[in-house]
Amino acid sequence: MTSSRATLIQVAQRAGVSLASTSRALHGTGASPAMVERVRAAATELGYSPDAIGRSLRLKKTFQVAFAVADIGNPVYVEMMTAIHEVLAPHGYRVVVMTTGDTTTSTAELVRSLSSGFVDAMILSPLRTDDALVEEIRQASVPVVVIGRTLADRGIDSVSTDSAGGIGEAVRHLLGLGRRRLTFLNGPLDTTPGEARQRGFDAATRTDGFTGERADAVVAADFTVAAGLAATRALLDAADGDARPDAIVAANDLLAIGAVRAVRERGLAVPQDVAVTGMDDTEIGRVFQPSLTSVSLGSTERGRAAAQLVVDLVDGDAQPGRHMAVGPRLVVRESTDPAAGDGVSAGTPDDGTGGGHR
Repeated sequence: MTSSRATLIQVAQRAGVSLASTSRALHGTGASPAMVERVRAAATELGYSPDAIGRSLRLKKTFQVAFAVADIGNPVYVEMMTAIHEVLAPHGYRVVVMTTGDTTTSTAELVRSLSSGFVDAMILSPLRTDDALVEEIRQASVPVVVIGRTLADRGIDSVSTDSAGGIGEAVRHLLGLGRRRLTFLNGPLDTTPGEARQRGFDAATRTDGFTGERADAVVAADFTVAAGLAATRALLDAADGDARPDAIVAANDLLAIGAVRAVRERGLAVPQDVAVTGMDDTEIGRVFQPSLTSVSLGSTERGRAAAQLVVDLVDGDAQPGRHMAVGPRLVVRESTDPAAGDGVSAGTPDDGTGGGHR
């Protein structure tokens, strides 16, 4: 008969290994897969439940890592969270997801409160960053990794992506399809992604190599489907015939989905009348009809990279101030090419610049 009061010593005896090996196996550190399987089987058989509170007090660790983002409903963060969990779980850490709010002040307050001992480390992906927030991160009593701006020169570990370059990939793709009247559908310009992606659109369309007739931009209230729908409705209401764009470059997949809905409301076809591209290559964009051509910014790769930086910092194997970059990759689907089917990748090597965010 099993008992919920089984001890770690009993688990070690049942598994036939030392107490230290049993502890390592249960915590997922320094044990072979075969030993982990044997120890966990013994623990299950005995009904062993580790004393998490006692362990935390004894080791002065919470075994929790905060993942704080501006919008926990955004699918790009869900993909990041899954990747972060996959890296941290074998090291015995739980991922606690919370929202930063949409201001630098609210993000700084969160950093300050979490530094009081609630978590062992933080992974932040803020929409906005200023000097005050950077300084709060620098003063945090626990390790912090930022997904977004490159902050290595400020002594902060960060993971970034070249979203500006990714927008350029989308623009060149549309021009290659013969689209000539491009509109960039962006989110707020005072955000890190909004600024970087506007910079990318400007760089791609204000050059001697631009072959289009017109390139302009509209700014949505935020980076959501509803905001994209409202902004595109206003855009189409103000333009008709040759004044109407034949392509919309959206700053993320949610804005792109809103744009597609607005285009269809006007009785127009996607992509025949208006081609639409997104950014982030999210699951919702892949299953949407038509499936979205989108620029992948490596959400999974950035999540894994951030989590590994955290592990190194918490274990004391590294000093803060490191930077990792993930390059963009265009995935062509039905919203620009009806024949694209499940998507054709047009990858670009990572140049290490990390010029954008998310």
